[in-house]
Amino acid sequence: MSRIFDFINLARPHQYVKNGFIFLPLFFGAKFYDIPVLVSCLLAFVSFSLLSSCVYVINDLQDIEADRQHPVKKHRPLASGKVSRMQGMMFAAILGIGCLCLCSLLRVEAVGLMLTYLLLNLCYSYKLKHIAILDVVIISLGFVIRVFVGTVQAGVAISHWVVLMTFLLAMFLALAKRRDDLLVSANGAKTRKCLDGYSFEFVSLSMIFMAAVTIVSYIMFTALPEVSLRYGTEYLYLTTFWVLLGLLRYLQITFVEERSGSPTKVLIKDSFLQIVITCWLGHFAFFIYIK
Repeated sequence: MSRIFDFINLARPHQYVKNGFIFLPLFFGAKFYDIPVLVSCLLAFVSFSLLSSCVYVINDLQDIEADRQHPVKKHRPLASGKVSRMQGMMFAAILGIGCLCLCSLLRVEAVGLMLTYLLLNLCYSYKLKHIAILDVVIISLGFVIRVFVGTVQAGVAISHWVVLMTFLLAMFLALAKRRDDLLVSANGAKTRKCLDGYSFEFVSLSMIFMAAVTIVSYIMFTALPEVSLRYGTEYLYLTTFWVLLGLLRYLQITFVEERSGSPTKVLIKDSFLQIVITCWLGHFAFFIYIK
């Protein structure tokens, strides 16, 4: 049984939270009540989850030696030796085949986007993750690709403001992760070559900048006349309160509590963030679906 859990941990199912961005077009397009469209997006979610797990395994195979120097990552199945390199490669192949089978049920454009994601992450795993700034940009583009996959599957046009905010928010989270890497490096365990291109001051200022631009972009999106006309309300800007509160909480987690190493684990464990996100979803959904 422990062997099964080792492979489950290797697949990192907690990271599937990121794939929830596939449902953003469905949410903003007020299409959650459309069952066929919802099923289509669910298929994309499962397929993308298998693909992302495949990418994580490939990345872990590349980072075995570096992960062994990390205080937390050294416990990962491949780095700890619980799963051998050969078993890891076989597992990645199985995940890839599973994804390929499900892709036959998706739209061609969505499959093309997923192949782009795969290619981008292979380049990231083997080379680009060592280049400062470019590494966080690639991570952020992965979130944008998820949104576009959802757009294609749902058949819903999404505002360029939503795409922009997705990229900015992903940059904010990726920079927070790099700050945690700098903390680990300061304790004598340097695990990323790209850290030579970062400093605490640079990352901290960049995070604050991204948070500020994200807030401004969100306010502009909710205040657009065409957005108000589409949703039939002029009060969407009121949901900015929850966005601001969520970003401030994450800044607190990063700068005060210093535990921003894994955004998904932070979200899963932090009840404050969960409440804020739930309130934002409920508040926005009220304007879209009820009011």
